[in-house]
Amino acid sequence: MAELRRRVAVLISGRGSNLGALIAAARHPDYPAELALVLSNKADAAGLERAQAAGIPTAVVESRPFGKDRTGFEAAMQARLEKAGIELIALAGFMRVLTEGFVSAWAGRMLNIHPSLLPAFPGLDTHARALAAGVRLHGCTVHFVTPGVDEGPVIAQAAVPVLPEDDEAALAARVLAQEHRLYPAALAWAASGAARLVAGRAVLDVPMAEGAFANPLPASLAVPTETA
Repeated sequence: MAELRRRVAVLISGRGSNLGALIAAARHPDYPAELALVLSNKADAAGLERAQAAGIPTAVVESRPFGKDRTGFEAAMQARLEKAGIELIALAGFMRVLTEGFVSAWAGRMLNIHPSLLPAFPGLDTHARALAAGVRLHGCTVHFVTPGVDEGPVIAQAAVPVLPEDDEAALAARVLAQEHRLYPAALAWAASGAARLVAGRAVLDVPMAEGAFANPLPASLAVPTETA
């Protein structure tokens, strides 16, 4: 069993698809993070039931009653996080823009996953925008959270091909499969200290992939070359 398991809160607003992947990873005895809390800003978020079924404590801090009082909402959320002894935060479909004060308090200890190869396509509707732009590679990014939306230092990325027959749903499904692989790995690195925020940059002590991607694949690479 991992000697030190960092206490993680997963923040959600909806179904918690990536939450499911994190729950599955955290069941492994050597995983360096414990999912100690799942917190939602919506009481009807389906991910809460997923967490409860897995035996993970849940909390709801409704954002709607706070209106435009973002600081008040975050103070209520912070109180829940402190009560649970949270050390790291993983945002997983948490549909709130956080204030600079809250983000700064969790600098280097809060991660987010975004469905594009940042800095391309920050914000919403990433798959439709990727198709409209005609890119050949799309994917997902895990990054440390900074005050700018989807602007934090990149920890890890996974790329998928954009195929001629793709529509938004097909491309989203291909990306989501990679999100479910990437986020548990990146959270493990952050929990173990292998991924750190240093002077505004993500520093990783993990093996790096070599080589290159090409889409479409050049004929010289797609067909084995005969040698004399």
